[in-house]
Amino acid sequence: MKINFLESSSILKKFLIFNFLTFSFLGIFTLLYLNAIKPNLVKTKSAQHLKVIKNTSDHIRRLKINFNQKEATEFLLSTRFLFQNLDRVQLFDVNSKLIVDTDTLDLDLTSFSRKLNITETLIDEYKLENIQDDEKKELQKVDLEKTVEIKKYLNQNTAQEPLTFDEMINNNFYVITINNVMISNKVEGYIIVSELANDILIAVEERKNFILRTVFAVSIAIFIFSIFLDRFILGPIRQLVSYTKAIKAQDKTKSKLEDFLRRKDELGQLSRSLNEMTQNLYKRISIAETFSSDLAHEIRNPLTSLKGASEILDNTNDPDKRKKLLKIINHDVERIERLITDYSQMLKDEASLSRTKMKKINLLNVIDSVVDDFNNDFLNSKKKLKIYVSTSSLNGLKPNVLGVENRLEQILANVLDNAVSFSPDGGKIEVLCNANKSKVQLSIIDEGPGFNETNISQIFSRFYSNRPEKFGEHSGLGLNIVKNIIELHGGTIQASNRNAAKKGAKIDIFFPLYNS
Repeated sequence: MKINFLESSSILKKFLIFNFLTFSFLGIFTLLYLNAIKPNLVKTKSAQHLKVIKNTSDHIRRLKINFNQKEATEFLLSTRFLFQNLDRVQLFDVNSKLIVDTDTLDLDLTSFSRKLNITETLIDEYKLENIQDDEKKELQKVDLEKTVEIKKYLNQNTAQEPLTFDEMINNNFYVITINNVMISNKVEGYIIVSELANDILIAVEERKNFILRTVFAVSIAIFIFSIFLDRFILGPIRQLVSYTKAIKAQDKTKSKLEDFLRRKDELGQLSRSLNEMTQNLYKRISIAETFSSDLAHEIRNPLTSLKGASEILDNTNDPDKRKKLLKIINHDVERIERLITDYSQMLKDEASLSRTKMKKINLLNVIDSVVDDFNNDFLNSKKKLKIYVSTSSLNGLKPNVLGVENRLEQILANVLDNAVSFSPDGGKIEVLCNANKSKVQLSIIDEGPGFNETNISQIFSRFYSNRPEKFGEHSGLGLNIVKNIIELHGGTIQASNRNAAKKGAKIDIFFPLYNS
């Protein structure tokens, strides 16, 4: 299966290819634009020429000038103002014969701007005459080159569109326009005007240079940005990819992110998030491995007992012994079932919690709901226990936390259930809620015997149970499940005994205060 090149290439390649295509696209339009500049400017000059020709034609019609050398010459001399900025004006009669040319007239240079190649330092008459002759030859050469085109125009006696062309003369650029003179719907003659238009070449060159400078500047900017993109963005991303591959291959020699973890930008945040995710993954794997090992160990004991009881049961006929052995077998089976059920439920809870979106929850609502359920159960079962809630230490603060409501209820319910099982008949349980600017504290205090463990924190270990009189009736996972759910909420849990004056146990749960 073929993979598209752009889809499989790196971001840097895509960036460079995109810019190359963009430059190519813009380059084509730039060439078209540059090719259109000169014709457009020539067209503008021609439009000005046509205005002059029209005004001249209007004056010829109004003054009833005949197209002969005398009247045409007098007309040009008397209407010099019409031809400002023009270098040459020629009038032809209807027979295509030149009757007057401003180059042959002794006119003021302010009226006709055509400049001769004469300098003040050339005082030698022979040299001056040669220069003028050379220029006239050049002009004649140009006229001869255009003779076919001009004659073709002049030989048509019907009304037609004006003709415009351009030519280089003595390294100067000229725009030349020819049009007929219509009098009473009849062609009476032709007017040819020419103008020095080096400004067109200058404008084209300026635009070309501007575009080249812009392209060069943009290319430098893209080159610098490409280096920056590869050095500070794509390079670190490639290293992050190598890091993930190293994790997959379990190659710890390549799984170092120290340089990226110190960065303050988005890549630093991504690196820290990836590192935290990796650590959590390793932690979960370690927990799963340890948990599986612990579960296998816990199941092995009842299985051993179950196997021994079943073997003895097969070899005895004493009804009392058989009854006792059947009770042991039933107890072991229930214990195994309880272990598997609690373990399965814990895995489901963790998976469900990881998929559930947490939201802002007022912990007081959770406390009131769970405590009311317990107190109602006590009334219905006629148990002489009472759970009291105290929120006097909140000082007006709302104990808001970010979490999943039913899991928070599960935490409190499991802790209260544990406290109830150890509380004496007629005792009371206190639920205290406190908060400061950063944390919410939930305390559950009972009047039971308290903890007799040297290391109280071991009560949160998996499969730990200190109930000799009820051995096998608890899986030892209750408080461990509570601890895991609290940690998934970003909190912690602690256990301690009450002071010497009062017997009982105290469980303190801490959650981060959520202010958003």
